[in-house]
Amino acid sequence: MSNNYFQFKRFRIGQERCAMKVTTDACILGAWTPVFPGLKRVLDIGTGTGLLSLMLAQRSWEIAIDAVEIDMDAAQQARENFMASPWRERLKIVEGDVRDHPFMVKYDLIICNPPFFNNSLLSNDANKMVARHTVELSNKELADVILANLAEDGYASVLLPVTEYGVWKQLAEGGGMHEHGALLIKHRADAEVKRIVGLFSKSEPSFMEEETLVIMDGEGNYTEGFRELLKAFYLAL
Repeated sequence: MSNNYFQFKRFRIGQERCAMKVTTDACILGAWTPVFPGLKRVLDIGTGTGLLSLMLAQRSWEIAIDAVEIDMDAAQQARENFMASPWRERLKIVEGDVRDHPFMVKYDLIICNPPFFNNSLLSNDANKMVARHTVELSNKELADVILANLAEDGYASVLLPVTEYGVWKQLAEGGGMHEHGALLIKHRADAEVKRIVGLFSKSEPSFMEEETLVIMDGEGNYTEGFRELLKAFYLAL
C-alpha cells in the first residue's frame, strides 16, 4: 500500500488524493531535465502531486511555474503541496484541460510525465486510468499543446516508456520539433532500457547527446550515477 506522503530533503509530497503516486522515474525526470541559464517560465503538464514543479523550483530560484492538472482532487493536492513549500510564490496551479486553456505566455521549458500505455491494460480505477493512459490526452494532442505553447528558443522534456517514446518522437518531429538529447533509464546494468527522457526543441540541434542511467547495481544498491543525480532530493542519499 502506498504511503500518504513522500518526504524529500526540502519538501514533502502529500499524495493520498492522487491516483498516481511519486515514482522513481518521475524523480529522475525532475532531477535530470536541464535548467539552462535564463530559464524563466515553466509549464508542467499534468502535474499530479506537483512533484516535478517542486523539484524544478528547488533547483532554480529564477523560474516561475504554471502547473496544469485536469483532475480536481489532484489539483487540490498539488496546491497544498505548493503552499507547504518554500517556493509557494513561484508555483501556480492551473486547474483545467491543457488542450483548451488560453495561456498568455510562451514557455522556456515544458515538462511532462504523460499518460502511458495507449489504452492497453486499462485500470478499473477511473482516476488511475486517466492518469496512466492516453485516454484524455493523446500523444498527438500533447505534441500540439507543446508546439503551441513553447517559446521559439524553449525546450520540452518528456518521460515515456521505450515503445511509447518512439511514437511520441515521430509525432514531435512531424510537428516541427527536434530531439536534442535523451536519457535512457535502466533498472540494472544487464536489464533493457525501460524509460526514456527526451529533450525537444523547435530548433535543429548541432548534435544529439544520449546517455544512460542505471538505477541499481548488482547488489541492489543505488548506483553512483543515480546517487549523484538525486542527492539533492532523497533523504537517504
